[in-house]
Amino acid sequence: MAGRERPLGSVPPAIIAGLAVTLAAQILLQAARPVPEARAEALSAPPGAAVLRAASFGEPIALGQLLTLDLQAFDNQPGVSIPFKDLDYARVTLWLGAILGLDPVGQYPLLMAAHLYGQVPDPDKQRAMAQFVYQQFSADPNRRWPWLARAAIMAKHSLHDLPTALKYAEAIALKADAAPDWARQMRIFLLEDMGEFESARILLGGLLASGTVTEPHEIAFLTRRLNALQTAEKATKATKK
Repeated sequence: MAGRERPLGSVPPAIIAGLAVTLAAQILLQAARPVPEARAEALSAPPGAAVLRAASFGEPIALGQLLTLDLQAFDNQPGVSIPFKDLDYARVTLWLGAILGLDPVGQYPLLMAAHLYGQVPDPDKQRAMAQFVYQQFSADPNRRWPWLARAAIMAKHSLHDLPTALKYAEAIALKADAAPDWARQMRIFLLEDMGEFESARILLGGLLASGTVTEPHEIAFLTRRLNALQTAEKATKATKK
């Protein structure tokens, strides 16, 4: 009957041998192939500002939030996890700037720069994030001062770069009227750390004389610091003689 299967014994031995060789070859070929590896996708550059605006359909803040989530999740790709320090920080900076352009009032891109990408154990990348915060600060000092204060602390303690820390602290003191006293006084203590006792004394004396500081305990603290600066300044001058 046409539909009946032929018994295995009726298959010519040469065909069976050929099938066995083919099967063995396939098994050997599969065993020789390397195990498939998940590869990290490189972070691409963001579209231009005009393209992003058009793509937002009149909702730039919503698009900015979506892009923030996408960027924040970029380190976790299917089958692979990318350490932050291995990302292309030039492109990370471009994305953070693009998101901030869509939502200038939003603070999350600056937070990510200061507290997320800025914490990697790589001085060059830490410096890049601190510089990004500094560059964005002037557009809205009274909202963005906390991230520049964080960048100043990073510059001092992680990068051991007191001149850069002082530059950031001076920007806060000069431009961020809404910043609290501790942030605006940061430059005085950085000058002290740098051995610039005379400059620190002049700034601190001017601050106390201005009447800006009104809390008695804060006045007492700053007065003690002023006296210590005067003593240090005298000692420095005596050493130079």
